[in-house]
This record gives sequence, C-alpha cells and structure tokens, in this order.
Amino acid sequence: MGEKAAAQNKRDEIKDVQPIRSLEKLNDMKWSLKRHCSERDYILFLIGINAGLRVSDLLKLKIADVKGKKKLTIKEGKTKKIRTIHLAGLYDELNAYIGTLEGTEWLFPSRKGDKPISRIQAYRQLNKAAEMVDMPDGIGTHTMRKTFGYWYYKQAKDIASLQMILNHSHPQITLRYIGITEEQIEDSLKNFTL
Repeated sequence: MGEKAAAQNKRDEIKDVQPIRSLEKLNDMKWSLKRHCSERDYILFLIGINAGLRVSDLLKLKIADVKGKKKLTIKEGKTKKIRTIHLAGLYDELNAYIGTLEGTEWLFPSRKGDKPISRIQAYRQLNKAAEMVDMPDGIGTHTMRKTFGYWYYKQAKDIASLQMILNHSHPQITLRYIGITEEQIEDSLKNFTL
C-alpha cells in the first residue's frame, strides 16, 4: 500500500470509529484484552483510554519513560506540543506489567523485543477483543483517544479544556470528534412526536 493510500485509510478510520460510550462495554473490552489477548494489549488500552494519546505516541513509549512514575511529560508526535499524562490511577497495574518485561526497552514490545508493536498489530488486537465482547462494528486504534475524550467530557463537562488536551482548533470539532453532536441529536429525537 502506498503512502497516500495508507494516509487515506488512517483518515477514514479516524472518521469512522466511535468512542466506547457504555461503561459495561468498556469493562468488557478490558476483560477481553487482559484474559484473551495479552497484558501488553490490556495496558495499551488502559493507558490509551486514560491518557487520550494518539496510538503513534503510545507505541513510542519506552519502559524508562513510565517506570515508577505517576506523571509523564511527552512531546506529541503530530502536533509537537508538550503533554502531561497522569498515571497515578494506573500506577500499580502499569508497574506490575513493567516487572514482567525482559530484554526490551519498549513498553509495548513486539515478539522480537527490539521494537514496539506496529499500529496494525495494535489494531488487530483491539478488534480481536471487540469481537469477543460483541462489538460487531469493531473498533480502531483511534477509539481509545475518542473514548478518553467522550468520558472526559461526560465527567468534566469542560469542552474548552478537552479541546486543548486534544489540540483541536474549535470546540465544535472536539464535540464532533467524540460523537457528542450525534448523540445529542439522537437523544433529542428519541421522544420527539408531533
């Protein structure tokens, strides 16, 4: 696949995937990844839904970046902006996982260990878990970032902060990105009758 086609596929995936809006499905995904995929895939998903990083930034993480830390500062690959990621809620699970890694510097190592898993491999594992928990539409790697945004907005109701976190240029872009616009329209139409 050429560079142009790969870039278009990536844009299509970002548009098509939705956040996981059900806490039950979110917990099902965690269970499926941990029990039927691997601890690596579970931790990737856990950080992804709690940090809102792009998968490209997640896969670049090294053990030394996060080991023993409750807070992480990274430079995002796409925007080159500095982000602070809070890991306190994941600290114990993350460090227990790190204790199982040997012979690699990568937080999400491929089987070879000398490099991280690919974006495609992350996508495959997420979809494998999604199939097991009856998410027939599947998910993509961008689902993690959108899920973070959706639940952040639901809890904080602060679109301006979320817009800054996700580095979007306008609040409307952020609302559309996390699927709030569609959800609000759908909710308003549920009981509409003339």
